[in-house]
Amino acid sequence: MNARENVLAKLRRVTGVTGDDAARRATVASRLSDAPKGVIPDRANLPRDGKIELFCAMAAQFGATMTRVGSYTDVPAEVSAYLRARNLPAEVRMGADKRLEKAKWSSEKNLEVRSGASDGGDLSGVSHAMAGIAETGTLALFSGPDNPTTINFLPEHHIVVLKASDIKGDMESVWAMVRKAKGKGEMPRALNLVTGPSRSGDIEQTIILGAHGPRALHIVIVD
Repeated sequence: MNARENVLAKLRRVTGVTGDDAARRATVASRLSDAPKGVIPDRANLPRDGKIELFCAMAAQFGATMTRVGSYTDVPAEVSAYLRARNLPAEVRMGADKRLEKAKWSSEKNLEVRSGASDGGDLSGVSHAMAGIAETGTLALFSGPDNPTTINFLPEHHIVVLKASDIKGDMESVWAMVRKAKGKGEMPRALNLVTGPSRSGDIEQTIILGAHGPRALHIVIVD
C-alpha cells in the first residue's frame, strides 16, 4: 500500500464508508447529471443564425472585427488580407491544431507560418477557438500545443478561427461542450475566455487597447 492508498483507507475507516468505489462513483455521476441548471436568458435561446448574428454584434461591441468564410481553405487568404490591410509583415505564429492544418497555408506563397508557442516576438498569431458564446461575444480557447496560450496574449494581433456550429448561446452550453470533449485526465491546464482585444482603463479612466495582451482581435467564422 502506497502513501495515497494509506491515507484514503484511513479516511474510509473514519467516515465509515463500506460501499465499493464503483457504487460511489455512480452516485456522484448521478448527482452531477441531475444538478439543477441556472437561468438561461432569452437572448441565448436563439436559432443557429440568430446565435451567430448575436455573437458578431456582441464581439464587435467589445472591439473585435469579424469576417465569415465558406471553408477552412479560405482562411489563409483571409489572414493574408487582414495583414495587408494593416500593413503588417506577412508572417504569423500558429500551433498544431489539426483544423488549421487543413487550411492549406501553402496556397499563400508570400505568407510565412511559424509553428509553436510565441516567445513575444510575433506581431500576429492565429488560434482556433473551441467555442464562441453568443450572449457576450466571448471566445473559449483551450490551452495546449494545438493552440498555445502564448499566442492568445503575446502578439499584438490575434486572429481566431471559429466554426459557426461551435457558437453557443450561453456559457453553460460551452461548459457542457468541455465536459463532453474532455474527460478525466484529458482536461487542458486552462480554458481562456477572451472578449475583445486587451484593454485597461486604470490610467485616468481612459481605455487603452493592448495593455495586457493583443491590441486587436480578428475573428474568422467558418461556415
